[in-house]
Amino acid sequence: MTIRAVNPATGETIEEYQETSPEEVDRILHGADRAFHEWRRTSVQERAARLREAARLLRERAAEYARLMALEMGKPITAGRAEVEKCALACDYYAENGPRFLEPEMVETDARRSFVAFRPLGVVLAVMPWNFPFWQVFRFAAPALMAGNTAVLKHASNVPGCALAIERLLRDAGFPPDVFRTLLVGSDAVEGIIGHPVVRAVTLTGGTPAGRAVAASAGKRVKKTVLELGGSDPYIVLEDADIEHAATVCAASRLTNSGQSCIAAKRFIVVESVREEFERLFVERMRAARVGDPLDERTEVGPLARHDLRDGLHEQVQKSIRAGARLLLGGEIPEGPGAYYPPTVLTDVKKGMAVFDDESFGPVAAIVPAKDEAEAIRLANDSMFGLGAAVFTRDRERGERIATEELEAGSCFVNAHVRSDPRLPFGGVKESGYGRELSHYGMREFVNIKTVWVE
Repeated sequence: MTIRAVNPATGETIEEYQETSPEEVDRILHGADRAFHEWRRTSVQERAARLREAARLLRERAAEYARLMALEMGKPITAGRAEVEKCALACDYYAENGPRFLEPEMVETDARRSFVAFRPLGVVLAVMPWNFPFWQVFRFAAPALMAGNTAVLKHASNVPGCALAIERLLRDAGFPPDVFRTLLVGSDAVEGIIGHPVVRAVTLTGGTPAGRAVAASAGKRVKKTVLELGGSDPYIVLEDADIEHAATVCAASRLTNSGQSCIAAKRFIVVESVREEFERLFVERMRAARVGDPLDERTEVGPLARHDLRDGLHEQVQKSIRAGARLLLGGEIPEGPGAYYPPTVLTDVKKGMAVFDDESFGPVAAIVPAKDEAEAIRLANDSMFGLGAAVFTRDRERGERIATEELEAGSCFVNAHVRSDPRLPFGGVKESGYGRELSHYGMREFVNIKTVWVE
């Protein structure tokens, strides 16, 4: 069996890779388990040194990796370089702070000495998506490896080159050969890998259906999971917002990664008194985005990662229009090769329409009218998702109150677009998943939080 990498800008096959056989999967998993028993005993200083070297190599090879992402999944090359830099920052962050995060916490009890220790679990399986093919991997790998775990990656089947490049990079950075391995397998192999006796925990970033399947499989085996799933992030624009700023930020967020991001803004809930102005400015900014070849430095929006994803997104748009949404921009599949879809804006969107209820993975924006703050909050929360959310208002105290107390999401931003940062925990609620990545919270997801009592 082979896995094909296809350029979504042209439809041409880039390269074919041999799928990892079941026998080789078993050998790799046992190798990762053996490596764990050595790696867990290395000093935190040595682990940190390996991460620092990984960061250096990421920066040195940024152009190479950005080109690879552009070819395999259509990421604009400038965005690819930024993604590689973010991976390097995460490596530096955990190299600097990981040793402190792993220090034991002393607790006063009746014991002569009692404390909480943080010890690695073992082999962590990561099931990762194609949309941020480097960042999603380093987001889990940097803290997991720093904590002393070993890792096995099952990456999305359309980015096999990225998956293998990450394995080579970590080996070149001095990580022992079996501490991080890549498996080139399809999604049908995941349940069997989860059930393998050496796998101790699973992390998945992907759609909600995939999360349900992984959680069910891991649950049967009582194995720890962290799930970062889909999102339909609401951005509330209140009547006292700086509308020019809101429109600029909202358009930039909607077009992040050509709209293919779990935390890209999806639903724009705008108070009626400012809706007309917001729509005008927002459409201007969406129209101005340059669509083109992801290898072109000027391109802001590349193709979607696959033709089937483009076709599914178009069907969401058409279903929503048939249900009463009004098209302000885009909405037509362009002629020519490539899985391109234009920046698209729908308004008069309501609950029950596909672009309100479901995750739209591409450059499609849904404007939802609201009469006031209370209705805007209700509409924002009226979703099965709860990954990110934002609110725009000139009254920062009002915005902070809404973000802290009212919005049902794992990350809530005021007057800014939602994004992940190594210094802050990242994850969702409701059907956007559970558990946290990044910061010390992310590192401690995959450790044994161990009580030690000494009389």
